[in-house]
Amino acid sequence: NLIPGIPITIEGIHRRKDHKTFPIEVRLGLLKAGNGKLILALCRDITERKKAETALLLEREKSEKLLLNILPKPIADRLKEGDSTIAEGFTEVTVLFADLVGFTELAGRATPERLVYWLNEIFSRFDLLAEKYSLEKIKTIGDAYMVVGGLPEPMANHAEAIALMAIDMLEEVAHFAHEQEQNFNIRIGINTGPVVAGVIGRKKFIYDLWGDTVNIASRMESHGMPGVIQVTEEIYQILQYKFLFAERGLINIKGKGYMKAYLLQGKQHN
Repeated sequence: NLIPGIPITIEGIHRRKDHKTFPIEVRLGLLKAGNGKLILALCRDITERKKAETALLLEREKSEKLLLNILPKPIADRLKEGDSTIAEGFTEVTVLFADLVGFTELAGRATPERLVYWLNEIFSRFDLLAEKYSLEKIKTIGDAYMVVGGLPEPMANHAEAIALMAIDMLEEVAHFAHEQEQNFNIRIGINTGPVVAGVIGRKKFIYDLWGDTVNIASRMESHGMPGVIQVTEEIYQILQYKFLFAERGLINIKGKGYMKAYLLQGKQHN
């Protein structure tokens, strides 16, 4: 289907006499020659170009993987499309904060290598749990871990998924403490409600959350007890028929006054 004056380019594979193959580019053109027509074909070896394209693709994949380790995929996609301001409100999500109890004191007795190994091992296990329950890890700060359910993609059972992860987190820390013969323990706090989420910063930017829901979840953790999952009344109201709870009573939350808290003790088995 060649048209005079309009060349076309195709790629293919050429085989040498020794049966080795290499990629080629063929440029075809149709020329008028008197009363007839001639087909002009120019063929060139594009091995080096293909190597460069493959190397570039691998680098892009590496960059993509690194970006997805920092940001949720929908947010990373928006940044790549040029969206410079990313901020969204979510009417209901569930936020979990966890803190390793006594880890700062333990750090004073451990080598830097051992300390980093412990943190990496524990938080890596938490990361696998977040993937298991389709939750979004937000960040780690020192020996604290933050994860959320219900964003950036909506999730109907975000409170239940967070509760299940919290129970598994206690088990993972207990198992790791036994393996390492160390007295590791953890406090966990959970709350549900509206948040604002967005990307901040120009360098080393992060996807973060803001709002009372986040602050109260953090207070549930900091006012909690080692080896215990402390939750707000909002969580209790959502999950009371699926999980086992014990009422702790009123606790004084800075900026909020006294709030009723519950201890999540496990899943109901009907």
